[in-house]
Amino acid sequence: EVFQEYGTSECHYFNGTERVRFLDKYIYNRQLYAHFDSDLGYFVADSPMGESTVRYWNSQPEILDDARSAVDTYCRHNYEVFTPFLVRRQ
Repeated sequence: EVFQEYGTSECHYFNGTERVRFLDKYIYNRQLYAHFDSDLGYFVADSPMGESTVRYWNSQPEILDDARSAVDTYCRHNYEVFTPFLVRRQ
């Protein structure tokens, strides 16, 4: 039997980097069980399997701080890195 766990991170940009939304999704065997939404500022359980994990993550200030800062450290940073390359390709 094979078990697979993985995550995806998404950055949604509105008017350049004026408004940025970061989504971090956690998937187990093709089922989304939890995600972080920067618009909310905390983790959300998407299935019963994610409830205890999300309770723990939301109780840890350093985990929440890291997730909340991803809008700047991950999304805005990558926007600045990749925009010149993408603009030249058009």
